[in-house]
Amino acid sequence: MRVFRIVFRAVVCMLALVAIAQISPGDIVADIPFTFSVAGTTLPAGRYIVNQKSDIIRIFNRQVRGLYVPVHPALRTKSDGSKLVFHRYGDQYFLSAVWVTGDNTGKELFPSEAERQFKARRIEMQMAVVRPAQ
Repeated sequence: MRVFRIVFRAVVCMLALVAIAQISPGDIVADIPFTFSVAGTTLPAGRYIVNQKSDIIRIFNRQVRGLYVPVHPALRTKSDGSKLVFHRYGDQYFLSAVWVTGDNTGKELFPSEAERQFKARRIEMQMAVVRPAQ
């Protein structure tokens, strides 16, 4: 029984280290409460990690191994914290931008074909903001 406890604790520690190792400075960990689309791929609600590189972002969680999405730089006049910005058309959400605290340069995603169709039909767009998990 003692060996089982030792092995069990070791496995739990290894899993925790693997989860922590996937997160690096500048990453955003957010609980997204709705289904959303990224680059034509629909993702379920859940906790996601968004990792930024120069011209791509990677969005992933336990189920999504890593969706790599091309982005372009965007500027904002003042930093109002880390956030994920979504465009909402009815009940459809599209990830639009990623901003990190202390940085006036963010990443904007190119609109998918589905989002362009909503825009072409002049469907009202609303913004939804998701802040990082605490």
